[in-house]
Amino acid sequence: MEFETCIITPINNNEKPDSGTQPNNQKRKRSIVWEYFTVETLGAGCAKAYCKQCKKSFSYMTDSKVAGTSNLKKHISLGTCQAMEQKSQLNLHPENGGLRDNAIPSKKRPRATRPTYAGYDVSFDQECCNYDIAKMIILHDYPLDIVKHQGFIAFAQTLRPQFNPSCLSSVEGYCVSMYHKEKQYLLDLINGIPGRLNLTLDLWTSNQGTGYVFIRGHFIDGDGNIHHPILNVITVLSPDSGDSLNQTIKTCISDWHLEGRVLTLAFDKSLTSETVKVNLRSNLSINNPVVLEGQLCNQNCYARVLSRLAIDALQAMSKTISKVRECVKFVKYSECHEEKFIELKQQLQVPSLVNLLIDDHYKWDSTFHMLVAACELREVFTFFDAACPDFTMTLTVDDWKQIETLCTYLKYLYDAAHMLTTRPYPTANLFFLEVSKLHMELTNAAFSQDPFLSSLILPLLRNFDRYWRDSCLILAVAVAMDPRHKMKLVESIFAKIFGEDAVQWIRIVVDGLHELFIEYNTEMLHFTAIDGDEGDDILLKTQPYEGPVDGSLFVDEGGLSDFEFNISDLNLNCMQQFKSEMDEYLEEPLVSEVKEFDILNWWRENRTKYPTLSRTASDILSMSISTVSADSVFDTEIRKMDDYRNSLDSRTLEALICAKDWFQHKSIPKNGSSTLEKMKVQT
Repeated sequence: MEFETCIITPINNNEKPDSGTQPNNQKRKRSIVWEYFTVETLGAGCAKAYCKQCKKSFSYMTDSKVAGTSNLKKHISLGTCQAMEQKSQLNLHPENGGLRDNAIPSKKRPRATRPTYAGYDVSFDQECCNYDIAKMIILHDYPLDIVKHQGFIAFAQTLRPQFNPSCLSSVEGYCVSMYHKEKQYLLDLINGIPGRLNLTLDLWTSNQGTGYVFIRGHFIDGDGNIHHPILNVITVLSPDSGDSLNQTIKTCISDWHLEGRVLTLAFDKSLTSETVKVNLRSNLSINNPVVLEGQLCNQNCYARVLSRLAIDALQAMSKTISKVRECVKFVKYSECHEEKFIELKQQLQVPSLVNLLIDDHYKWDSTFHMLVAACELREVFTFFDAACPDFTMTLTVDDWKQIETLCTYLKYLYDAAHMLTTRPYPTANLFFLEVSKLHMELTNAAFSQDPFLSSLILPLLRNFDRYWRDSCLILAVAVAMDPRHKMKLVESIFAKIFGEDAVQWIRIVVDGLHELFIEYNTEMLHFTAIDGDEGDDILLKTQPYEGPVDGSLFVDEGGLSDFEFNISDLNLNCMQQFKSEMDEYLEEPLVSEVKEFDILNWWRENRTKYPTLSRTASDILSMSISTVSADSVFDTEIRKMDDYRNSLDSRTLEALICAKDWFQHKSIPKNGSSTLEKMKVQT
């Protein structure tokens, strides 16, 4: 607080300035500055204020107009009074001969007066300070022993001489205490949500071989706000062990009281063996009556799929990219070279506004930005050897053309990945169109007549097509929950991608939507029977389904055949009984497109009309198709826990990481749909 260093003695605001020196003795001056200033009259209607410490004068009254005390306050509060500053230093460092608290011996100090200035209370609370330091450590990843660093202690005591570093001997305890307090808030929030949660599982490693499983929850609360908190960070000694990963899921479900409340689980199959994947799916089905017999278990992380495609494309042109990197390094590693480069750019009148940068091998988007900048400045590179004889251009015209082609398709991957970094996180309905557009762009390029383009993109298409077939159905279910599209967009996209087979894929999505509705309707009817009156609207519209519910929204690599036996098991006569909310919703006209459409608000406003379907939509829309955090979207390798964190107790580590995530996201707006819609309009 800016006033703290200027307070030397406790102030009695009822005191007058020195008698006989004031221009107007009838008016009592209660401002605190008169503890440090006197006023002398120089003539009729003219007076000056003098600092009692340094004797500096200030204009106070001219032509009978009082100037006020603002400049006087600044003099004593901003440290411009040298005499006061010197006394303050003595007070802060008694070992140098000074006394604290304005050199007043402790026996003579006034007792009942609390130092104040301009209405600010400057009392010191050590306990509050301890919690603030703990929160600082959590938010900024500072080491726990920072409170023992001499530099930190000196800084804190300069701000507050009363600061006692010994009170922070157990700062770890303060951090864990804050974690438990915030966890209880989050647990209360989760216990109060009307629907289910979606879980994502990510894996970090360490130099010591230890694994760390990050489990994040995705849900919409009772007020329609979307949340994506980290729920657990669990240390596993054998990350490849199916038992270890299964145990992490069990721990999370038990820890957060999620029995029977998990809708989907997403993880990346590149991180686990086939046995582990089967075990995870079966474990989730056993412990939770998950929709579709637990087959809403997504085995693909969209961010990692995009990263693998980008890495494959970059590796395919690694030699040419190395040439570009060496050219950029030649310019950036020398101030003289960079000055000549900029001068030549100005002479050639190259319009590019980008700056050259050297890429980070651990972030593929940095390589993309390096290549884009180099392409825009290729003309400068072409003539740079004339301005700088030490430079040798190794890139040919064909090399530059290939780099430009590569950048064109890296841009598609970059835009798709960047969507995952927006905050708040987009709702699930927004991904179907984006993923399908990327699939169609890659398809067109892979079958291009250009042999270079075709050879570059065809391997990417093969890998991405695998992801598309594994994930397009759940993405289609999500976009069907968007009243602006429903099944119309799905039908259009499937027709373009699947051709004659589109009808089968569309049928699977429609049947899957009805299965979801049946499952949710049965669940709500069950609660209605328990709770009494709640849910009468559902009873009026539907009849309970007592037959088996079996099926899947997911495809394995074998294609559609894996779904046929599931769909055929459904009793079509029973399905016809449910011409209710779902059919009514799908048959109604589409909602008109509007800027910044808020899909969560739309379902909230229509929950009376669609009581069961609105809950289904909320749970589906909160799904995440990526398992990594926003700062890991462009990573080229699996994240590693640093050695310091790896040395911490597993419970302390979990407390620090989770609490930081919860603190950071408290201030983020929760609606992930309207924010991204607004961003698209702007671009």
